[in-house]
Amino acid sequence: MTESLSTRGSWGSKVGFVLAAAGSAIGLGNIWRFPTVTGQNGGAAFVLIYLGCVLLLGVPVMIAELSIGRKTASDPVGAFKAIAPNSLWKAVGGLGVLTGFIILSFYCVVAGWTLKYVLLTVSGQFVGGNPETIQRTFTTFVADGVSVTIYHLLFMALTVWIVTGGIEKGIEKASRILMPTLLLLLALLVLRSLTLPGASQGILFYLSPDFSKVDLGVIMRALGQAFFSLSLGMGAMITYGSYLSKDDNLVSSALYVSLADTLIAFLAGFAIFPALFSVPDLSPTVGAGLIFLVLPNIFNAIPFGQLFGAAFFFLLAIAALTSTISLLEVVVAYFIDQRGWSRKRSALLVGLGAFLFGLPSAYSNGSVSFLDGFMDAVFLYFGEISLALGALLICLFTGWKWGVAAALEELHSGYSYSSRFVAPVWSFLIRYVCPIAIAIILTSIVASYLGA
Repeated sequence: MTESLSTRGSWGSKVGFVLAAAGSAIGLGNIWRFPTVTGQNGGAAFVLIYLGCVLLLGVPVMIAELSIGRKTASDPVGAFKAIAPNSLWKAVGGLGVLTGFIILSFYCVVAGWTLKYVLLTVSGQFVGGNPETIQRTFTTFVADGVSVTIYHLLFMALTVWIVTGGIEKGIEKASRILMPTLLLLLALLVLRSLTLPGASQGILFYLSPDFSKVDLGVIMRALGQAFFSLSLGMGAMITYGSYLSKDDNLVSSALYVSLADTLIAFLAGFAIFPALFSVPDLSPTVGAGLIFLVLPNIFNAIPFGQLFGAAFFFLLAIAALTSTISLLEVVVAYFIDQRGWSRKRSALLVGLGAFLFGLPSAYSNGSVSFLDGFMDAVFLYFGEISLALGALLICLFTGWKWGVAAALEELHSGYSYSSRFVAPVWSFLIRYVCPIAIAIILTSIVASYLGA
């Protein structure tokens, strides 16, 4: 059962859509992973390669997903059924819905950590602490399955509450508040970081490219970061695109969303690297422990660090929330369109299911021994492999099954462009460059796992 666009809901404005879609793309990967990967791969040289990958890979795939969604005004499963009826292509949509559900289940667990760290920082828990005590605080918390579950539940409940409100009055309204708040907080953190002693070294590291460090591995990591950062491959942009009107310019929308996502990631580096270099004996290559293990040490060592730290973890929580909203919406849209459920019923039941499915992740850091590594395994299969596979299939579907001519016809609606440039460039990228690049990423992920 597929509902009409008026029943399903729609965006109130282009700005509302861009904010919501950018929020979907902007998440922990921008604030957390981007500075980490940048620090491990030579700084500015990596940033430049990353920007090229966003333009050549991210934007074309996002345009494809938005086109599929708006053409069909349906969830990912319904979209593929509408364009390619009586075929197996609907399984690609099913993979996206399943991926969104499973990522939501463990993403809310990690997002719950950010809420805990807001409270820990505000209460002064880290004031005067040394690296050992900060390490112990983190280890003790993530090993306490009950506490982690409580914060997991709080984050899931907040996500469900927003999605229950609908497209314009729920997701768009929340995005209009959350996204400007996120940008304001990040700008304040950047200003504070840039005024710290030794900040110039961090800026130099971040902005001075060292291409001697660039190898195939660095390029691969830039490709992967650009792809995963934009929330592609799981049907989120298909779903958000399905609420767009025919008057919207899909090309400019994709560019705005990609620009916002990249800007936030870029600014996050300005917030972290100057602060990192302001503290002796800390390296920009510290890795994934940067956020929860290293940054509290930095906040201890700088003036007004307690306030700075609380604002930073609150920023992380907002970034995570804008992503969990879109993850839940992908699955909710499926049950609304294909099962005829109400939005409230869909959001509540899917949220409950994702919360329960996330419990093993909540207990996988020492609480229950046989669950050790569960979250890492789920992230590998659904946070990396499934996303890459989904995006690869979307490229093949758009470029070869649906066809670039039909896709371009959809793009023409709301967009009068010169086909002498945009059409052939996008067609070539979506048919050849993007599938090959994503296939390389997918192969690299699998090879890395098998070699581990």
